[in-house]
Amino acid sequence: MSNVIDAAIFRKMFLAGAKNLEAKKEWINDLNVFPVPDGDTGTNMTMTIMSAAKEVAELPENPDMAVMAKAISSGSLRGARGNSGVILSQLLRGFTKVMKEHDTLDITLVVEACDKAVESAYKAVMKPKEGTILTVAKGMCDKAHELHGNGCDNMQAFIEEIIKEGDIVLDHTPDLLPVLKQAGVVDSGGQGLMQVLKGGYDAFMGKEIDYTIDAGAGSKSASRPVTESAEASAEEDIKFGYCTEFIIMLNKTFNIKHEMDFKSFLESIGDSIVLVADDEIVKVHVHTNDPGMAIQRALKYGALSNMKIDNMRLEHQEKIFKTSEKAAAGVNDGTGLPEDVEVTIEACGDAKQGVAKENATDESSEPRKDVGFIAVSVGAGLDEVFGSLGVDMIISGGQTMNPSTEDFVNAVAKVNADTIFIFPNNKNIVMAANQATYLVEDKKLVVIPTKTIPQGITAIINYVPDMSVEENEAHMNEEIGNVKTGEVTYAVRDTQIDDKNIKQGDYMGIGDAGILANGKDMDEVVMAMIEEMVDEDSELISVYYGEDIEEDKASALTDLISEKYSDVDVELQPGGQPIYYYIVSVE
Repeated sequence: MSNVIDAAIFRKMFLAGAKNLEAKKEWINDLNVFPVPDGDTGTNMTMTIMSAAKEVAELPENPDMAVMAKAISSGSLRGARGNSGVILSQLLRGFTKVMKEHDTLDITLVVEACDKAVESAYKAVMKPKEGTILTVAKGMCDKAHELHGNGCDNMQAFIEEIIKEGDIVLDHTPDLLPVLKQAGVVDSGGQGLMQVLKGGYDAFMGKEIDYTIDAGAGSKSASRPVTESAEASAEEDIKFGYCTEFIIMLNKTFNIKHEMDFKSFLESIGDSIVLVADDEIVKVHVHTNDPGMAIQRALKYGALSNMKIDNMRLEHQEKIFKTSEKAAAGVNDGTGLPEDVEVTIEACGDAKQGVAKENATDESSEPRKDVGFIAVSVGAGLDEVFGSLGVDMIISGGQTMNPSTEDFVNAVAKVNADTIFIFPNNKNIVMAANQATYLVEDKKLVVIPTKTIPQGITAIINYVPDMSVEENEAHMNEEIGNVKTGEVTYAVRDTQIDDKNIKQGDYMGIGDAGILANGKDMDEVVMAMIEEMVDEDSELISVYYGEDIEEDKASALTDLISEKYSDVDVELQPGGQPIYYYIVSVE
């Protein structure tokens, strides 16, 4: 057994780790602290690592270590979803900073890479918590230092002992984070990291593994469509007909001047441009009538891979034809007459990831404006609320559907504004949105850390056009602090948390800081939850009912709320959100 890891071995280890995580993702999802039907840590981590695994799988059998390091770093960075996915991407990014400088890794270099990995991950989290994936990573890094200091020179024994330590630290996470102990689970992110390492160790030991990476593996958001009205679709003139995508494997320095020159060239032949440049690769997306010109210019900088060209006019005509057939048959979406039918247009390539509804027209058809808005939302009613407030681009997502960093980058490319405010509207999406700010250079991105849909709505309402960007950022951040949010769903397992005994099937009212109420009757749970949220300063209660709640039932509940809180304004809105029967805000 070799005591060094070369590029070929590391490639197998990384792919095996990704495959093992993918195989265990549902088990990891079930470790969610709250017993709600939206546990997504395993899914987020899988989609993050699979984004990198796809790039690694496309490399030659014996890749250069630096090229592979870049594929892992950039792939995981762009594909990062949720807090756990972002942290995993930063662990990988830190590790690859060391490995890219060497042809092989010995124990000394692995220890150095572990240090960089942990350092990068901790820096990515504003307020690191112990008892999480960070703790597990740091524990294994400390063990690596101990083994190295004791003269360990056997790579197999070194990896074995680090994994054993990781399991020990993981088992200890409930002692560090009381919420885990109450729920009777270990940290799900830490468990995900352990599955990556265990899969990698199997490959190191020569275990027979299928290293094939499915091109669609983990791409839960790939089916999330861009929607627009059928009438608008029929009238739309597609100015540039070919969606063109590729990756440039750089063979020379690609500095800021090269980047600006290349962008200017792409702008001269097309639109909808996304250009993400890193040290070794450049990812390109452009709509153009002459893909060959884009490809020819790109070849000046290096070899091309992941090439994909779609004829959007042909796809567009097929969609319109199918929509016309539906309209003729009298099909509608429940919102109005057949002419109100919405057609689902699958956007090309990565640009479709997570984008649910576009309220802005193509960048090239409107003058650039000072400020634009992007919000994450799920549910037709909530989408309509954000659209009515002037949001330019809505990214479909939330619980169980955390958009990736690249989803935000692609959405930003479609909003023709100098400054773009982003509203993640979910605490598990804020980090991915923040990460997008490092990948966009031609626009200023301001992430307002909204953790709930009501916070996002309040933030946008409080935007003041006459204020500066900085003043608006401070103002909106202050206002979201005045919003209390409660969400009602059901329990998927028995547990005890927040001093409440919860049975499978119970309705739960979850507040900003924990579970506020639970029981067998949904309306009673909603009322009990609101009682915990309302105080003497409360002026407004807003209720958004989900896709599983009929309007009459929601109206009856709202009447009860109005009767009990007669001195508070009560509003009812159709949200259409899945999983959560009601989302309630108190301001």
